[in-house]
Amino acid sequence: MKRLSQISDISGAARAPDYDPAAHGCGIVHLGLGAFHRAHQAAMTDAALAAEGGDWRITGVSLRSRTVVDALEAQNCLYTLLERDAEGVRGRVIGAIGKAIAADPRASLNALCAPATRIVTLTVTEKGYGIDRETGGPDQNDPVIAHDLAHSDAPNGVLGLLAVALSERRNAGVEPFAVLCCDNLPDNGQFLKNGVVGFARHMDAGLAEWIDANVAFPSSMVDRITPAATDATRADALALTGCTDLCAIETEPFTQWVIEDSFPQGRPAWEAGGALFVDDVAKYENMKLRMLNGAHSMLAYTGFLSGKRYVREVMADANLATLVRRHLNAAAKTLTPLAMIDYGTYADDLEARFRNPAIAHETYQIAMDGTQKLPQRILAPALDAIASGHDIRPFGFATAMWMRYCLGIDDTGTPYEIRDPREAEIKAALDGLPRNGAQISQALQTRLDLFPAALKENTEWQTLIAEILDTTFEKGVSSAVASEL
Repeated sequence: MKRLSQISDISGAARAPDYDPAAHGCGIVHLGLGAFHRAHQAAMTDAALAAEGGDWRITGVSLRSRTVVDALEAQNCLYTLLERDAEGVRGRVIGAIGKAIAADPRASLNALCAPATRIVTLTVTEKGYGIDRETGGPDQNDPVIAHDLAHSDAPNGVLGLLAVALSERRNAGVEPFAVLCCDNLPDNGQFLKNGVVGFARHMDAGLAEWIDANVAFPSSMVDRITPAATDATRADALALTGCTDLCAIETEPFTQWVIEDSFPQGRPAWEAGGALFVDDVAKYENMKLRMLNGAHSMLAYTGFLSGKRYVREVMADANLATLVRRHLNAAAKTLTPLAMIDYGTYADDLEARFRNPAIAHETYQIAMDGTQKLPQRILAPALDAIASGHDIRPFGFATAMWMRYCLGIDDTGTPYEIRDPREAEIKAALDGLPRNGAQISQALQTRLDLFPAALKENTEWQTLIAEILDTTFEKGVSSAVASEL
């Protein structure tokens, strides 16, 4: 069977690019050549090239492994993107990636310094930046940061590559590229700017000042579930293209990219792929946190305690699905109106995503790290609901389910790890307490610094959490769910 390497090779139902990839140069360098990038930014760029053309193909840089690079190079960087849902699987071949580079500092710097490079995008996860959250600058205890500060001629990490490349462009009189972080981090543009400027300050104070004044770091919000590729992924790609494709990836139909429109040297027509360009990304991040992430947390705790392994199983239970919609509606009421967004439609889209039978998203996985998620996802909208006179019960229910989850034992008596960075504190707060809703609620709200005073002092909030917890203890979580209806 032939390997996918040319558009002319495609003989199945997969959609080929609506343009000639070879006719377009590379204007973007992407750091972090993983599956999410290929399912999200590269797919959006593919749509932009088909709509308006331009020299906007991507040079992809894998910072650690060359496995994906070798596979892409063997296919002229073409690959199949599959979308799965209840209606089946569809495929399209993506031609937006023009080159691939693997863990080669000089080759990476050459790509970053090329005058044709006008945008640098990144998906490396928060840990991959090596930024200290406390100071906002480079974490000098990070081994990659430490190496790059000592060897700025051959940096391996994100901050070093960006700072050195910007320094070389400045010295050569080449305009700086815009730097677009595509990781799910709050205010990610400013987060990355602080890290790059901080790193540059260790190299040259003048360079740091120049970057601060001249380099655009637009923020963005991204959303698309991208499971790991499997043998089924590759088999479906073969059926849809008629070619063996070792780079095939799969994803859900939904995709979202909200971008601060700040690109001094231009940008692709990403809106052709569905991107929204806005002045303030933070409002859209807030929407995602409260609606998508808040509902996800509620259904994760409640679903896991109800014996549902996957999100799709939660949505197949009529009672649980009703509570998910209740939470989405309550969260929407705490948000200010947004241009280009209808909250009812967004809630419909989220429900459809949660129901998608092709996505195996585990409730236990979503339930991790609750102390880091609860304040933004549940407690902040609860405060706004109180201030606006709206119903706080959906948020109180979600909080009570988190507290019930914190006990580390389900209704059948089976123990589990709560998998939280503050697990020791949670266990200490609950140690020796009887199964009494008021006492458990009071202990967690008092001993952990998660809860704002306005909630701890609100009688309605305290009463409903204790009531819901007591129902779970007396009748079980499933009965507590039914009682909410």
